[in-house]
Amino acid sequence: MTTLADPVPGGRPGEVERADALGGELSARGVHGIVLAYVDTAGIGRVKTIPTAGLASAVAWGVGMSPVFDTFLANDHIVATDVLGSPDGDLRLYPDLDRLVALAGQPGWAWAPVDRLTQDGERHPGCSRAFLRRVVAGAAHDHGLVFKAGIEIEWAVGLDSAPAGEFVPAATGPAYGATRQVELSDYTADLLAACAAQGVDVDQVHPEYAPGQFEISVGALDPVAAADRSVLVRQTIRALARRHGLRVSFSPAVAAEGVGNGGHVHLSAWRDGTNLHTGGVRRHGMTADAEAFTAGVLARLPALTAVTAPSPASHLRLKPSQWAGVFTAWGLETRECALRLVRGTAGRRAEQANVEVKPVDLAANPYLALGCLIAAGLAGLASGAVLPEETTGDPARLGAGEAAARGVRRLPTSLAGALAEFRGDEVLRTALGPVLADAVSAVRQGEIDAVDGFDDERVAAAYRWKY
Repeated sequence: MTTLADPVPGGRPGEVERADALGGELSARGVHGIVLAYVDTAGIGRVKTIPTAGLASAVAWGVGMSPVFDTFLANDHIVATDVLGSPDGDLRLYPDLDRLVALAGQPGWAWAPVDRLTQDGERHPGCSRAFLRRVVAGAAHDHGLVFKAGIEIEWAVGLDSAPAGEFVPAATGPAYGATRQVELSDYTADLLAACAAQGVDVDQVHPEYAPGQFEISVGALDPVAAADRSVLVRQTIRALARRHGLRVSFSPAVAAEGVGNGGHVHLSAWRDGTNLHTGGVRRHGMTADAEAFTAGVLARLPALTAVTAPSPASHLRLKPSQWAGVFTAWGLETRECALRLVRGTAGRRAEQANVEVKPVDLAANPYLALGCLIAAGLAGLASGAVLPEETTGDPARLGAGEAAARGVRRLPTSLAGALAEFRGDEVLRTALGPVLADAVSAVRQGEIDAVDGFDDERVAAAYRWKY
């Protein structure tokens, strides 16, 4: 499990020695380099790499990286806030040894997520991983809560030989079809083997709805580790695809029309080893705290979409009646609702019950997404929030009066609309802190400006291979 302690310059007692030993073990296994990975505000995975022999030094003193990446856009253009976006300054990347793993899909390489500290050894206020750690620690301290989280990963598999920039599905079989599974059998078998070698427990991997689309679901972990795992699994999916002559996209919308790629979040709150989403007296077995937490997330979904669905391409995916969850509605096992209460199988509900958040995609920084979802839920818990009437079926079919009575409204239909909601949400902005909240605002506005005047086809093309 990932520790809640921040790294310190010089390393914690015994940590440098541990890094030296791990580096020796990796070298003996033919690992020559280590990928130091984090995700920027735009949702792009950024890396630096070091030779394996440099691991102990990196743990002790970090590796240099400019803070300017906090305000990079997906197209690598740079925007600015009052404190971020200049060429000045430096940060240090500190690898987390608890999450260090040899990459089965990239022989010769290992991988570790990083925390970002200032040159003076202080937590960088723009570090999303540190933000999530702080939110999780606060929930434990103030409410006695811990969380389990899982992030579904959907991706489109295309032919690497396709014309530049185009997406040509690598499989032609139908949605959820046996034909498609057979067509990419070798690739997905290698993916399962790689996940097992990297210690990632897989619940399922299967063909999805859209052309060439697959989904993998992995085991739940604490939120920081779950976000790390999401980044690691995507690195593995991409690397293995290249070895099979394939190319993958995690973009919310590979094409302007049709079903896009989601990154649904499953989240459960626990206290004293007990899952609060089952065994209670509220609707469908929720405890009062679980209902209040879920109601808090529901209330802030319009603002949350600026974090969970943060790309202009996200809004090509967020369409009614496509299981994307585009209304402020909740329901039991209702896949059109933005929040889907999952009870789990009889006999295993104590372990499985959770709430699924559907308007999330893989353009989102997973640390920001999980941190903001938890912050919203905690605000609901603090206020004793209550869920409105649940929705069954498709919320798009509700009449105006019934929808209003249930508090069901459409989520923002554009990134500009989501950004306006986010800028007006004090709970989310306070949770993030001014530096990170302003970075989110600046980057979202930059993405809006970058595609000003684009039609849907151009938007899809602009982000197709960015994520």
